[in-house]
Amino acid sequence: MSETAENRVNKRTLTGRVVSDKMNKTVTVLVERRVKHALYGKFVTLSKKYHAHDEKNEFHEGDTVTIEECRPIAKTKAWRVINLVEKARTV
Repeated sequence: MSETAENRVNKRTLTGRVVSDKMNKTVTVLVERRVKHALYGKFVTLSKKYHAHDEKNEFHEGDTVTIEECRPIAKTKAWRVINLVEKARTV
């Protein structure tokens, strides 16, 4: 696949919060989404964790990041961090 063909592919992107940066070159990102319950109509928050590739170990716990789908990098890692949305607030 050429470079231009790679850029044309629409990749899924998600935004979430880094909950763990303990692994080398990997962060765990918690993505939350709100969906309406089919029967009762109440909005429910669903969450899922993704392992994302962080080549330079530059993202830390509490940061909000955008991740995109990519080829499998490891057994549980098929996402890559593409940019920082908001830095974690330090207390």
